[in-house]
Amino acid sequence: MTNTTTDRERVGDEAQGATEEAAERLTTAPAESDGPTGIGVVGWLRWMWRQLTSMRVALILLFLLSLAAIPGSLIPQNGQNEFKVQTWKAQHSTVAPIYEKLQLFDVYSSVWFSAIYILLFVSLAGCIVPRTWQFVGVLRSRPPAAPRNLTRMPVYAAWRTDADAATVNAAAHRLLRARRFRAHLDGGAVAAEKGYLREVGNLVFHLSLFALLGGFAWASLASGTGGKLLVEGEGYSNTITQLDDFTGTRFYGTEDLDPFYVKLKTFTSKFQNNGSQIGSARQFTANVDYYEGSDPAKLQQGRIEVNHPLEIGGSKFFLIGHGYAPVITVRNAAGDVVYTGATPFLPQDGNLTSTGVIKVSDYGDKDGKRTQLGLSGFFLPTAPVAFDRNTGPRSLFPGDADPVLVLNAYAGDLGTDSGLPQNIYQLNTKNLTQLQQDGEPAKIRLKPGQGWTLPDGYGTVTFEGYKQWASFNVSHRPGNAIALAGAVLAIAGLIGSLFVQRRRIWVRAVALPGGGTQVELAGLGRSESAKIAEELAALAVDLQDDAPALDDESDDESGNAPEAGPDHESENGSAEADEASAPAESAVPADQNSKE
Repeated sequence: MTNTTTDRERVGDEAQGATEEAAERLTTAPAESDGPTGIGVVGWLRWMWRQLTSMRVALILLFLLSLAAIPGSLIPQNGQNEFKVQTWKAQHSTVAPIYEKLQLFDVYSSVWFSAIYILLFVSLAGCIVPRTWQFVGVLRSRPPAAPRNLTRMPVYAAWRTDADAATVNAAAHRLLRARRFRAHLDGGAVAAEKGYLREVGNLVFHLSLFALLGGFAWASLASGTGGKLLVEGEGYSNTITQLDDFTGTRFYGTEDLDPFYVKLKTFTSKFQNNGSQIGSARQFTANVDYYEGSDPAKLQQGRIEVNHPLEIGGSKFFLIGHGYAPVITVRNAAGDVVYTGATPFLPQDGNLTSTGVIKVSDYGDKDGKRTQLGLSGFFLPTAPVAFDRNTGPRSLFPGDADPVLVLNAYAGDLGTDSGLPQNIYQLNTKNLTQLQQDGEPAKIRLKPGQGWTLPDGYGTVTFEGYKQWASFNVSHRPGNAIALAGAVLAIAGLIGSLFVQRRRIWVRAVALPGGGTQVELAGLGRSESAKIAEELAALAVDLQDDAPALDDESDDESGNAPEAGPDHESENGSAEADEASAPAESAVPADQNSKE
């Protein structure tokens, strides 16, 4: 009695081991080592390589990369806006030197960020290459042969039939092929396998991550951005001398700018004029004329909206801002026009209260002395009847319902002849004197068409009207398409790896000594799912047409046991008895060396 129990425990352990081994062969993931292998330096290097190319380390590096990118989004970067970097350093003089040493103002080109990036590349490559090679080997090999004892599989079914064994096996092979299984008939049994898209999804996901990182790397090395502000009716050629600003990279400089010409014809802006969302933007549209290269005969028309850029050559033209540009004419004491044109004013709030300056370098006063004139003020698209003394001039609405220009006048030295760069939107009043009128600083409130006679015979200023301006970002990023394709394929691969189940089915029909045929079906899935059981049940039903099961009376008269369910012994005999009743030559051993 003790020996019998021991034998059954041994058989149960063997069955569990066979099931686990078969399940392990359903994956192509490289085996991971728990520690260093080999002896000496070579062994340590081999262990370090296996750790680096493991999925665990790849996920850790990906997490570190996302953490490393956080400072780049919170701290101003030299490659994006050097002016903000200098301002930030001036405001945080204590920690700025520390940040400088840690390369936090150049995060994406820093040594530590590049190290994480390169290690992640190597880890992905070391994971993808062997895994792909193993998967190719799986595709080229036949499905693993049927185990000797199919009752040990998680899903199992059996019945007796009068059909010939060879006919049953051929029918099972045909039905499995019709269900798009890779099926092979050999040794009196059919071995079939399905669900390769699961591993394809895994490989696509890894390759997509590789492409995604590669696209970002390419973009960071071969991209460039520039900025340009255009007033309605103005145009520019995409050269470094006509761009307002430009930021290049190692492999994209000023000599690599895409040649094209763009002219802003009209700009349309619309705002909500009633309800709770009054003042909210509803439309920003820039209508432009452009041509690529240097041939004006190829002139085309384009339309640029928010998040709908215009692509010209290898660059994209993004609309990023807009405002108003008052048209002002300045005449000196002799009546000569010394300044005329549209001057962009920069918005300061959501209602487009805008500030700006006009600098007249070659002015000359009434006595013929050479002097310079400066005008600063506000443009209000919709001005109130009276200004608040505490807040000053403020617009009530972003649309141009009642435009007003408010100006102050200064005379003296603007500093434009010093040779030092100046901000065109700011007025340095250090060497200027504000003009006085009736004992108070000279200022005026003008509507379109109105003029202002400056005090002390300095001439006149006329507010002719206004135009709208738009600011554009000119972006050249060659790796964006690759990064986007990688992101889309990564999602598709992840879906395939999560929802496709890898499974195997074996069918064996063996002729019984007393007549008739024993039909056995077994299934094995990589993950816990009812799909393999459902497929096996559907296959058993369809196989009844070629191998109909004997009724209960026939089974009872012949002394054969009824069909066995999954993981259960039959009523009239154990799994060992069924195995013993099958001819030895029809039993096909499992392929113990099969790997995926």
